[in-house]
Amino acid sequence: MATEIKVPALGESVTEGTIAEWLKQPGDAVAADEPIVSVETDKVAVEVPSPVAGVIGELRAKVGDTIEVGTVIATVEEGASAPAPAPAPAPAPEAKSDHSEESEQAADIDRELDALPKGNEAEDHSVSMSPAVRRAVLEAGVDPTQIKGTGKDGRLTKEDVLAAAAAKKAAPTPSTSAPAPAPSSSPAPARAASGERREERVKMTRLRQTIARRLKGAQEEAALLTTFNDVDMTAVIEAREAYKELFAKKHGIKLGFMSFFAKASCLALKDVPSVNAYIDGDEIVYHDYVDISVAVSAPNGLVVPVVRDADAKSFAQIELDIADFGSRAKDGTLTMDDMKGGTFTISNGGVFGSLMSTPIINPPQSAVLGLHRIEDRPVARNGEVVIRPMMYVALSYDHRIIDGREAVTALKIIKEAIEDPMRMLIDL
Repeated sequence: MATEIKVPALGESVTEGTIAEWLKQPGDAVAADEPIVSVETDKVAVEVPSPVAGVIGELRAKVGDTIEVGTVIATVEEGASAPAPAPAPAPAPEAKSDHSEESEQAADIDRELDALPKGNEAEDHSVSMSPAVRRAVLEAGVDPTQIKGTGKDGRLTKEDVLAAAAAKKAAPTPSTSAPAPAPSSSPAPARAASGERREERVKMTRLRQTIARRLKGAQEEAALLTTFNDVDMTAVIEAREAYKELFAKKHGIKLGFMSFFAKASCLALKDVPSVNAYIDGDEIVYHDYVDISVAVSAPNGLVVPVVRDADAKSFAQIELDIADFGSRAKDGTLTMDDMKGGTFTISNGGVFGSLMSTPIINPPQSAVLGLHRIEDRPVARNGEVVIRPMMYVALSYDHRIIDGREAVTALKIIKEAIEDPMRMLIDL
């Protein structure tokens, strides 16, 4: 008996998605509630499980297809068992198209992976290689069984393959007793010798298209402006050093910088409510709460899950929320509800080494705080030049609703709270 697999509800106001990756192929055995396909929406990737145990029958959509909620995308033969794999057919003598050659190469890789000895189950990535990953493996010439996958359930991603290829190129060549040949006499790689210059066209993911559309819309609609300041991080660093062990022991999470900036932002947003508001038509909507969107890097792009009621949460609760978001963003398990809402955004480019930037607001919000790397710099204190750990901070805002005085005041409150954390405890 065949059971139809339909696209489930993907979230409020979301009516369609894109097939990102088939996790199972026709003939594969599947358990009840086991994911069979990853569907990408405007904000998150959703894995669709099989409602019954059996064998995958027909796939009615291809990778890249746009499908609506309720559409039948596959069937499962309930209670059937997976057939034994058929022997690979002998290659046909006639010439093949580029597409058939690529498919045959991918099949060859799968057969080679099956033939390799498996050290343990975690090393067998052959079942988790999407078409894009297979193509990357073919082009990079790396062994996928030696790469640790960072995707869901240890699956390989294209980024994993590219990183492994870069590491392979950077690895030093073992030395020998014979002198190394001159650079001009060493054989160049086949690609360089042929003079081939390649291009690759990859369709933008639905998430990347949404990011592009929203950020461009923010530039076109909002009157964007950015104000800067610098923050002496000495007090926060000293506080972390003094209490990090007790904090981790009591709360089971490390004390990071984000919770300090979140609480400092809450002080500023309470004192300058327009920074926590947004424009709706010809009205300004103010909030008596603070929901902070935290920019998190995910495999498919930047996502902004929301720490709700940050003004009412403790440092530990904020750190736990952020750690959970980071873990689930990497696994691709964030939900639409995690991203819904948000009254203010914090984006930390410092983790990637950024010195200074002008972040773009996350519509319909009116402001975003950009954090950057901490570096020792000479500063004047009490008439003397001293070295302090300094960070540039930036507040981008919509000048239609936030005046320059208000933006500068809000950023100054954040700066003062970070340089004197006691202000966050006594609400100054």
